[in-house]
Amino acid sequence: MKLFGNAQNSDPMTDELLLKRYLETGDLKFLGTLYQNHAAMVYYVCMKYLQDSELSKDAVMQIFEELIVKVKKQEIRNFGSWLHIVSRNYCLMQLRAGKKMQQVSFDDVVEFPVDLHQEEAGAKERQLTALERCVEQLPEKQKQSIDLFFLKERCYKEIVDDTGYSLNDVKSYIQNGKRNLKICMDKNREA
Repeated sequence: MKLFGNAQNSDPMTDELLLKRYLETGDLKFLGTLYQNHAAMVYYVCMKYLQDSELSKDAVMQIFEELIVKVKKQEIRNFGSWLHIVSRNYCLMQLRAGKKMQQVSFDDVVEFPVDLHQEEAGAKERQLTALERCVEQLPEKQKQSIDLFFLKERCYKEIVDDTGYSLNDVKSYIQNGKRNLKICMDKNREA
């Protein structure tokens, strides 16, 4: 499939026919042709929000993969308009996920010295060991969410997909896990 087709080839009647054929047969060539006719629009929407050519190209491909399932779940009256909204929402989710990941860090739980001399390196090692013990003491759902979010650097949506937890549950597990880690680490500092 060419990445960007000519949007002028697209008309609502052709879109409707291609969509209908895909829904009837499940044959990706119909969805691919339909998407190709709108890929340039999707790319420009992504560029508007993501402001990065490579990220936008990746987003065009990711959105196509999402469509394979999404078009079967929704009644679509105007594919072009619907796809514009899907593209915009995808980009907004990417931006939100990126901001949330940048704003939250283990620095809220563990304070590491900036300049590591020999004795400070030992302190950092003790803190890391204490952090590992504290993580192990977390309830399983909090431990899993903390691991995926901080250590594997997954966004909320990916954690929801991986675990089957709801978005609100994931946010809650991460927030409560951070709080419990901070309490545990504070106890270790006092000991």
